[in-house]
Amino acid sequence: MSAPYDIVIVGSGAAGLTAAISLAEKHRVLVLAKGNLSQGSTAWAQGGIAAVLDEGDTFENHIRDTMIAGAGLNRRDTVERVIAGAPGAIQRLIDMGVPFNKDKDALHLTREGGHSHRRIVHVDDATGWAVQEALLKTARANPNITLLPHQVAIDLITGHHEEKFSGSGRVWGVYALDQESGKVQAHTGRATIIASGGAGRVYQFSTAPRGATGDGIAMAWRAGARVSNMEMMQFHPTCLYNLEVKNFLITEAVRGEGGRLINPRTGKRFMEFYDPTRMELAPRDVVARAIDAEIKRFGLDYVHLDISHQPPEFVAGHFPNIHEKLLGLGIDMTKEPIPVVPAQHYTCGGILIDLQGRTDLPGLYAAGEATESGLHGANRLASNSLLECFVFGEAAARDIMARWEEFEEVPPIRPWDESRVTDSDEEVVIKQNWTEIRRFMWNYVGIVRTTKRLERAQHRIQLLNGEVADYYGNFRVTSDLVELRNLLQTAELIVRSALKRKESRGLHYTTDYPELLPVAEDTVIVP
Repeated sequence: MSAPYDIVIVGSGAAGLTAAISLAEKHRVLVLAKGNLSQGSTAWAQGGIAAVLDEGDTFENHIRDTMIAGAGLNRRDTVERVIAGAPGAIQRLIDMGVPFNKDKDALHLTREGGHSHRRIVHVDDATGWAVQEALLKTARANPNITLLPHQVAIDLITGHHEEKFSGSGRVWGVYALDQESGKVQAHTGRATIIASGGAGRVYQFSTAPRGATGDGIAMAWRAGARVSNMEMMQFHPTCLYNLEVKNFLITEAVRGEGGRLINPRTGKRFMEFYDPTRMELAPRDVVARAIDAEIKRFGLDYVHLDISHQPPEFVAGHFPNIHEKLLGLGIDMTKEPIPVVPAQHYTCGGILIDLQGRTDLPGLYAAGEATESGLHGANRLASNSLLECFVFGEAAARDIMARWEEFEEVPPIRPWDESRVTDSDEEVVIKQNWTEIRRFMWNYVGIVRTTKRLERAQHRIQLLNGEVADYYGNFRVTSDLVELRNLLQTAELIVRSALKRKESRGLHYTTDYPELLPVAEDTVIVP
């Protein structure tokens, strides 16, 4: 009996929906979303999409900026492929109805940290939301695409789950928990794409959405795929400091349009002490470390980001959503500074993929923040992330269609077995472990690291591994338990990767190895 779908996609953000829309030309596609269909990271992206569209700019400029930000750890063939694909990706989004800001007849381009030119297309300061809505509208209109929300992916279906055990490493889909029914279902397809986003929620402070728990990375690792550069966690320099509102990001573009970083104790700008040439427009890792250093040196809770020297109509016009949100919290950014702190923002490492989005496992592809494609290297350049989603979502889809005859029919798959588990009697265990992981990851594996701190984190993970495995083996799965298991697995991969890198490069800064090694090498971990 054939499966009802040809391809299963885990994730309903930019990467997953881009792949689905392309594949639906010829195939039946199932898209699984963890929460509602707009709950992922795409909708949260404020800044925009980097693309060379101005005559004064070139692909080579964008490539150079990306490689400089990535501290040479990028793979140049990937960088070239993605940047060359940017103008086409923007045009497809325009065709879908994304209302990018205009400057007379041309697209309005803004500039962000690390970019040598204005090349960021945007929809005010809510680009991600506009993109997500356009992709969803297009996907909903296609009869070959089924969108299924509130599905928590648990594990990939491999040869181990076939009724007649083959032992092959081929992936046949995913087991997922339906949050409304509480039942686990096997969703099968001849090809599977992981587009499940990053692992930001492994940290206490993060701008990532609640569901960014590294699910796709952990599932692929357990199934036998390699991961790479997991130590490269990007911390956004400017997250709003507010005890009531968590995770509200103040976009890079505020600094791009003249925002200044001020020490509230001294009342003076401080970036001149850390990067006197680029100042506030230095790459994110430089700015985040500078803010972290100021906070620790002066015993501050936050620093100030001030754009109030610009005309009020300029500020409100460029950042209408941020302006409105802050007004509701009693902060008028046209007249006063914004209190900000660094927070985890982007997972630069992940499942190792090639230029077609293929992983190590037959039948399994991946795209977007769950991957390490070679684009970002040791630090993601601002506004390259959505771009990566479009280019690799499309690449994976095209490769699957080109090689479709190689994909075998799905064999009979064993249903999920709950015969030996019971309902949990101690949900507090999950909450306690979740809180502990996020706290020690922030304190020991944060912006500045030491070998001693990393070893402490590793020790905590070893203690928790047995506890979580025992809990998972004895109790019926819940979304919180699935996420805890994946958070712990992802934390372990981050710490292992960080301990392997004996240098400071890009986002990985350790006081024990402050120098840069002469050759940039990926940290690849093999299951």
